[in-house]
Amino acid sequence: MNEVPDAQRDEKIRDGCGVYARAPERAKGGERTISMDELTGVQALERKSPDLPMQPGHVLRREFEYIRHGTLSWFINFDVVTGHVIEPSCGPTRTEEDALAHLQRLIASDPTATKWHLMLDNLNIHQSESLVCWVAEREGLVLETLGENSQERHPAVDGKPRGLFA
Repeated sequence: MNEVPDAQRDEKIRDGCGVYARAPERAKGGERTISMDELTGVQALERKSPDLPMQPGHVLRREFEYIRHGTLSWFINFDVVTGHVIEPSCGPTRTEEDALAHLQRLIASDPTATKWHLMLDNLNIHQSESLVCWVAEREGLVLETLGENSQERHPAVDGKPRGLFA
């Protein structure tokens, strides 16, 4: 078997699963647990020709040619407790400013939430200076990341290191 490159991989997986497992309990106190991810370079396509209708003995037939209408990047938030996607956003770019604007819209979507637990990967825009500073200015907002060096990549907020647990 191949050697695991991250010696703390199993611990990080357990910690991440713990964040999800405790989400229903935290929700009773008004806390939200969100799994956030990006889809980049999603192609907007249109079929060049209409589908050929089904006929007795023949399945629906579709031509392979299509017209491209560019690409989009999506930010998707999955509410771990309810199973709903909330406040998705899309646009032509995926920049530090896009990520910050998306996060601000997400937090504004539920002013009654007492605390937010956001599960993120270690994408570079999640550690951008503007996003980390914005999070540091807010109480009740916790970025919980998985991957290598998650504790080193997020600076201390309120004097506590931000890793998998807050």
